[in-house]
Amino acid sequence: MDEFLRATATFPAVLFTAALAVVVCFWLLVLVGGADTDGFDADVDSDALGLGGVPVSVSASLLIAQSWFFSVTGSVILSRTGWPGALVDLLGTLVLFASLVGSWRLTRMLARPLAKLFPDEPGPSRLDFVGLTCTVRTGRVDADFGQAEVTSRDGSTAVVQVRQNDGALLGLGSTGLLYAYDDAGEFFWVAPFDKALDPRG
Repeated sequence: MDEFLRATATFPAVLFTAALAVVVCFWLLVLVGGADTDGFDADVDSDALGLGGVPVSVSASLLIAQSWFFSVTGSVILSRTGWPGALVDLLGTLVLFASLVGSWRLTRMLARPLAKLFPDEPGPSRLDFVGLTCTVRTGRVDADFGQAEVTSRDGSTAVVQVRQNDGALLGLGSTGLLYAYDDAGEFFWVAPFDKALDPRG
């Protein structure tokens, strides 16, 4: 155990030990909701390193964890040789670069199957409902109150908050057109819609 701890705290493994501590803290924050991977992934492009297809937070974590493992293993092996300190330090530098290259190659191999778990298609957005018709599910819709059921293009349904301010009559069972979304109020502006005027009908 002492040998392992010494290896993690000496060159070259100590460089990756510090990075691994940052990675572990990052994922703990993600688990408790204190960090968001989307902002980090949006700022960095891993395609240049051949690690595209998976979020940067995942590929970087794999790269650092594997580099740490390889460097610790190399450090333990070197410490058991009994060679002079100068030679061990020189070979430690080689271990550092070998760990980086080996972990990069292995991460590239792992990125391909993992990429299937991270499709490029954006997730559903409330803005996808704009331009669709809906069915009012409350007795009235005005500037302060109203709900409607809308069917998305993929066939799923959702109940959304709707508002109108033109005084048109929209009641239970009425058909409306969602023509805008209010981000601040988190509701859709709706207008009466005549199915007879629908060119798709």
